[in-house]
Amino acid sequence: MLLSKRWLTDFVEIDEAVDDRTFCEAMTMSGSKVESLSHEGAEISGVVVGKILSVEPHPNADKLVICLVDAGAQAPVTIVTGASNVFAGALVPVALNGSTLPGGVKIKTGKLRGVESQGMLCSFAELGVTKGDFPEAPEDGIFILTEPCRPGQNILKALGIDDTVIDFEITSNRPDCLSVIGLAREASATFKKPLRLHTPVVKGGAGPTQDLVRVTVREPELCPRYCARAVRDVKIAPSPRWLRERLRASGVRPINNIVDITNFVMLEYGQPMHSFDHRFLSGGSIVVRRAAADESIMTLDGTERKLSPEMLVIADEEKPVAVAGVMGGEHSGILPDTTTIVFESAMFDPVSVRLTSKKLGLRSESSSRFEKGLDAQNTLLALSRACELVELLGAGKVCDGVIDIDHSDKTPFILELDVQWVNAFLGTQISEEAMVQALRGLGFTVQGLLVTVPSHRADVRHKADLAEEVARIFGYDNIPTTLITAPTARGRFNAEQKFANGVVSTLLALGFNEICTYSFLSPKAYYKIRMAEDDPLRNSVRILNPLGEDTSIMRTTPLPSMLDALARNFSSRNLSASLFELATVYLPRGENELPEEKQIVTLGMYGEKADFFALKGAVEELLAACGIEGAEFAAQPGAAAFHAGRCADITICESPLHESPLGILGEIHPEVQANYGVDTRVFVAMLDFPTLFAHAGGLRQYRPLPKYPSTARDLAVVCDDAMPAAEIERAIRGACGKTLESIRLFDVYRGNQIPEGKKSAAFTVTMRAADRTLTDSEADRAVEKILKALAAIGAELRS
Repeated sequence: MLLSKRWLTDFVEIDEAVDDRTFCEAMTMSGSKVESLSHEGAEISGVVVGKILSVEPHPNADKLVICLVDAGAQAPVTIVTGASNVFAGALVPVALNGSTLPGGVKIKTGKLRGVESQGMLCSFAELGVTKGDFPEAPEDGIFILTEPCRPGQNILKALGIDDTVIDFEITSNRPDCLSVIGLAREASATFKKPLRLHTPVVKGGAGPTQDLVRVTVREPELCPRYCARAVRDVKIAPSPRWLRERLRASGVRPINNIVDITNFVMLEYGQPMHSFDHRFLSGGSIVVRRAAADESIMTLDGTERKLSPEMLVIADEEKPVAVAGVMGGEHSGILPDTTTIVFESAMFDPVSVRLTSKKLGLRSESSSRFEKGLDAQNTLLALSRACELVELLGAGKVCDGVIDIDHSDKTPFILELDVQWVNAFLGTQISEEAMVQALRGLGFTVQGLLVTVPSHRADVRHKADLAEEVARIFGYDNIPTTLITAPTARGRFNAEQKFANGVVSTLLALGFNEICTYSFLSPKAYYKIRMAEDDPLRNSVRILNPLGEDTSIMRTTPLPSMLDALARNFSSRNLSASLFELATVYLPRGENELPEEKQIVTLGMYGEKADFFALKGAVEELLAACGIEGAEFAAQPGAAAFHAGRCADITICESPLHESPLGILGEIHPEVQANYGVDTRVFVAMLDFPTLFAHAGGLRQYRPLPKYPSTARDLAVVCDDAMPAAEIERAIRGACGKTLESIRLFDVYRGNQIPEGKKSAAFTVTMRAADRTLTDSEADRAVEKILKALAAIGAELRS
C-alpha cells in the first residue's frame, strides 16, 4: 500500500520533529510494517522555473533558437533549444549547468553550433511525469507551465512532485489498512494525535436516482450490500491538480475526473467503486446474479472471458456488464461523451471474489481488496464521498436518494476486557486506563470493561486479539523481558530422530557429504533411469499447480535426485564425490488419501577410489554402527538402473525362515550414466530407513577383553563357482555355535587342480571360549560340524 504523506496529513497532524525515519520506525513497531520510503523527484536536482525573456533565431542553424531566460539568478542565462513552441513570457522548466534528470542524465554548459548554451529547457517526459499528470502539457516541445509559479522556484515545488511516499506491507487480516483513512487511524493511535475524519455532504437536486436505475440482488449471500446513486449532466474533463497529485503518489495513473474519483475513493476509504455509463445499462436495470453457463464478457482490459455459474456478475436486463468485485465490462466504462452515470459501491463475498479472480486469471486492485473481506458499513460512506467529489469538481449533478439494498449483519461484536488476563498474557503491568486509552485510540468503543469492536476490524474476535491491540500501542519494545514461569514441555529428540542423527553422523565420519534435494521431479526422470513401463513406482503423486513439467510429480525413488547431484558435481569437474541423503519418497495410496511418506538412506559415489566394494564396505560400516547383524548381500541381475552382475540386494536375516529386504547397492548401468552425462563409473546404494530403524540394535553391552587364547582353523572348501561366499559363511556360523569369534575369507582360487565350474574359497575360522581354553578336540569337533554343514550345501573340504 503506497501512502502519500501529504494525503495522510489531511487526517492526522504529524509533528515536524518526527522525521521520516522516526515515522516509519514508529509505524512498524505499532504493527504497520513499512517496506520502503521514497521521495518524488529524488532523481531531479538543479531544475528551476524559468521565464523566457526573448527568443532569437540561431545564426548558424535554421531549426535552433536562442532563448534568454530568467532563472531567478542575478543575470539571465542563455539556452539554445530546438523546440518550436517557446515564446517570450513563457514559464518553463530549466535544467541549469550541473543539474540532473531522471535516468542519471547530467546537464552541463556546452556550445551548440558556436553558441554557448548554459542549460536545457525540459519537456514533461524529461522530468519523469506523464500527460495524465499534466493534461495541459503539450505532446511535443517544451513543457509550458500554466500553474502559478515564479522564476527560480524549485521545479519540484512548482509542479507538486515533492511528496514523500511510504510503502506499507499490509497483512491479509487488515484490509482496513488498504486505505489512507485506515493508515491515518493507525498513525493517530501511534503518535497519540486526534484523527480528523470528514463526513461527506451531498447537495443533490438532479431528480430521484430511482427514476434512472433499478437494482435487484438475487444472491444476497454473495452480495450482502449494494448501494447505487446516479449523476446527470456529467462533464468528462481532467481532474484538478491536487487530486492528480494524490493519485500519482499512490501509484495510480490519472485518467479523467469520473474515473479518478472512483480511484480516489478506493484509496481514501479502501472501498472499490465502479461507475457505469447509464446508456449502456439496458432497461436502466442492475441485476446482481450468478452468471449463466454460456455467458461471456469483454472486460475493460479488452479480453473476452468465459463465465461460469459460480461467478457473480453485475448485469442489466440482457447481459453481464461487470464481473462482481473483479473488473467492469468494456461497454460499461466511462467515455468522453458520457452524460449520465451510476456509481456502484457494494460488498461482495470475499471467497466468491477470490475464486472468480483465480479462475479467470484476472487480478485487480478491486479484487485484491474484496477477497480480504471489507466492511459492509463503509459502502454508503464511500458512495457519498464520491458524489461529494463530483459536486466539488463540477463534474455533474448528483441525483437525490440512494439505492441501498442491505442484507449485511449489523450486530456489534462485543468482547470483555480482562485486564488481569491481558497483563498475564503479555507479561506486563499495564493499567486499565492505559488499555482503554489504547483501544479507544484505535476506534474501539469501551464502556466499563465491555469493548465494542468497530465494523472495520473483523480480525478482532478473541481476548487475545485485544491483548495484541494493547501491546502494539503500548509498544513491543516497552514490554519487559521475563522468563516463562508456567511449566513447559521439555524438548527432546525421539528415538527415531536420534537414530537418524546417528546415521548422518556415521556417514559423515565415513567421508560422505550430506545433500538435500527437492522431493519433486519430472516424469522424464523415470525414463532416464530405465524404469520399466509397468513398474508400480511410476504411479506418482501429481502436483496440481506445479512450477513446471520438471517439477510436476512427487518422487517414488530417490535415485534420480542422487544421480542429478552426482552429475552436477561431475560437470563441475569435481574429480570425485561421495554423497548421501535421507531422502523422502511419496508412495500413493487411495484416491483421496495422503501418500505414504518414508525415508530412504541413499549413498552415491564416483571417482578413483569408488568401486563396488568401497560402497559395500561403507554400507557394512553403517549397519555395524546401527547394531544390525545378519545382513546379507545377494546378486541382483534384474535391476534396470544397475549394471547386470554388479548389483546386490541387501537383506537382514532374522531367522533361517524369515528375511527382511533392506535395500540395493551396485554400479549404475552405463546407459543411465550416459543419460546423466557422466562418463565415469557411478555407484549407488539405497537402504530403507524404517527397516534400518526396526532392526537397529539396542544399547551396546560391554564385553571384557578375553582372558583365554583363541584357536584358529584354516578351511579351504571347493564349491560351485556361482555360490556366494556369504552362503558358506552362513553355514559355518550355524554349525560352529557360540564358540565362533570370527570368519575371514582370505583367498578365492580358480584354475589348475580345481574342476571347471568350481572354485576354492579359503576361510580362517577363529574360535574362543569365554570361560576356558578350548582344547584341540573341541576345536576339531567344531570343524567336523562345519564340514557336515558345508556338505549339505554342496561344498566340500579341498584335498
